[in-house]
Amino acid sequence: MAKAAPEENIYDIIYDVVRAVPKGRVTSYGAVAAAIGVKSGARMVGYAMNACHNAKPKVPAHRVVNRNGMLTGKHHFSPLEKMEQLLKKEGVMVVDDKVLDFEQLFWDPVKELTL
Repeated sequence: MAKAAPEENIYDIIYDVVRAVPKGRVTSYGAVAAAIGVKSGARMVGYAMNACHNAKPKVPAHRVVNRNGMLTGKHHFSPLEKMEQLLKKEGVMVVDDKVLDFEQLFWDPVKELTL
């Protein structure tokens, strides 16, 4: 059996963290990276979110925003408004591509998960 590439393994770990984000809450790329022990890996988390479209079970990538609550990954959704629509469906209000009440809705996997 062929061994999985290291980035596939790390992506699976990232996906597991993101799957744990509750509906109606958001986390950040940096928080996910910190939760898996790669504090400077926010960009890698972004790459993983971009690659998760066919992952099983589904990965709620729409719940991952930047450290300021901005929907910086929205251009990876189709249509462009899909990320905001998914968040609003979960009760997360978004204005000008930014999550309202970001601090209250922020879900920190370092505090919430035992990894």
